Amino acid sequence: MKVLFIGDLIGKAGRRALKEIVPALVLEHDLDLVVANGENSAGGFGIIPKVADELFDNNVSLITTGNHIWDKKEIIPYLDSGAPIIRPGNYPPGAPGTGCLTIETPGGERLTVINASGRVFMDNLDCPFRYLDEEVERARAESLAILVDFHAEATSEKVAMGRFLDGRVSAVVGTHTHVQTADEKILAGGTG
Repeated sequence: MKVLFIGDLIGKAGRRALKEIVPALVLEHDLDLVVANGENSAGGFGIIPKVADELFDNNVSLITTGNHIWDKKEIIPYLDSGAPIIRPGNYPPGAPGTGCLTIETPGGERLTVINASGRVFMDNLDCPFRYLDEEVERARAESLAILVDFHAEATSEKVAMGRFLDGRVSAVVGTHTHVQTADEKILAGGTG
């Protein structure tokens, strides 16, 4: 399974880049799925249904989000519409939407994507380590491939989460800071 993850699409410029660049990448690399963090894709803050649909029309298979998911109130009903969009799952119970979704490649392989938000310099949410520990165990019953979008401020918290989930998920990617750290690596347990 080949998956492209795009972190933090920002506003119209990010959507334009997605439309112009991603189709060629999908063909060149024979990608099965494209997952994108779209929480700031509407005017640089938040996301609205029209923009989410635009992303889906441009090769995005699933949208992850983060703390700005609530910036545009019109997205709230959309989160429960069945569209492949998720928000950090460590928001309190009863929050609209879900933090985990399993999607299939055209060939029938299953990928579970889980979204969580960090707490260092962020909102005071439920513990992301406890949430992901439980959610990963449930997800492992559904699919062999698990991708975690850990939406966090502190690189140290992102690294800690990667080590915490090492060997249990396929990859942990960090979003939110809008500045690439390019510190990709394969950990001892095989998690990217």
